[in-house]
Amino acid sequence: MDSETTAATPAPPPASPPVPAAAYRNLVVATVGFTLTFWAWDLIAPLASDYKDRLGLDSFQQSLLVAVPVLVGSLGRIPVGALTDRYGAKLMFPLVSALTIVPVLLLIPARDSYGLMLVVGFLLGLGGTTFAIGVPLVNSWFPPARRGFALGVFGMGMGGVALSGYLTPRIARHGANLPFVVVAIGLAGYAVLAALLLKDRPDRPVPSASLGARLREAGRLRVTWELSALYGIGFGGIVAFGVYLPTYLKTWYELSPTDAGTKAAGFALVTVVFRPFGGWLSDRVHPAYVTAGGLLLVALMAIVQAFDPALDPVGTIALLCMAAGLGTASGSVFALVSQVTPQPQVGSVTGIVGAVGGLGGFVPPLVMGAIYSAKDSYAIGFMLLSDLALAGCVYAYGRMRTAGRDR
Repeated sequence: MDSETTAATPAPPPASPPVPAAAYRNLVVATVGFTLTFWAWDLIAPLASDYKDRLGLDSFQQSLLVAVPVLVGSLGRIPVGALTDRYGAKLMFPLVSALTIVPVLLLIPARDSYGLMLVVGFLLGLGGTTFAIGVPLVNSWFPPARRGFALGVFGMGMGGVALSGYLTPRIARHGANLPFVVVAIGLAGYAVLAALLLKDRPDRPVPSASLGARLREAGRLRVTWELSALYGIGFGGIVAFGVYLPTYLKTWYELSPTDAGTKAAGFALVTVVFRPFGGWLSDRVHPAYVTAGGLLLVALMAIVQAFDPALDPVGTIALLCMAAGLGTASGSVFALVSQVTPQPQVGSVTGIVGAVGGLGGFVPPLVMGAIYSAKDSYAIGFMLLSDLALAGCVYAYGRMRTAGRDR
């Protein structure tokens, strides 16, 4: 009897390995860098209304101007993520941060030409690629039981969009070129700091295959594309609102550029706060449930906003609830990445998933601008967002609970 009882008693779960101090140092430094480069990536959006007036742009041209950096920053994550797998974040983070200084400063001579602004916006997309550097770095330093929260904390670096929305127009009051100089100095200081303080995990696996082979291998994983679709809704929604919300608030609710930027910064701040919450919750509940819940909230609030409620209080509440849902879903999706992706492929998969997520932010501003130009209303755009979020909710709940078992 005793032997049977002893045999039937389950063994206690293995204790989670202690997290070294270096993991937290790398997390903090990577998050600061992500924040700064995202501020640089989003420099055009808070000033878009000024560019519209100065250059005589229509709604679609204005939307294209703010969307171009999003497109390039998204696609650039694919090679940058794969290069990070090969060369490590200690090299890639300071290198990309330093290179981003170039398009930031080029915004100064380009500001009076729409064509030049598009070209510089293309180059500015480089700042949006650092996401694919930080995720494999953080993922390698933290044990599986803590990765959801750690990746959520790193994801708070997307608060650079909030910083840009709040600070960029205010700094511009003291000099039209001053925001670009301030961000360039910040990037230069960070590049030096990152080179000194960042450290790749000594035992991290370094792939020997070529870049193309690694991307093909990552592309063969079914979960890569499932996660890409979900992240395209969650993070794509954050990016889309980050770059287009100031324009929407100014156009529809007739706010001043400063007030619109402030409210857009508040939206971005909520997404920043809820992203680590989504990761933390995913360490305790299956990330598929967390993702489904976040997207369901987005779908419901998008329907509310489609009926053009007054900004105070209904519109503000709806937009902030959407921000909470998008932030939560973004955090939980990357908790899924850390669960179902082989460690040597995290950078490559992150690059693809992050690229699709950013592309999810490229299309909506163009759609919203085109719909408003044609219909003089944003209602159709919000209903499309609701449909997309609901589809993601159903797929996350129905399929992603078993994600990775067939890879």
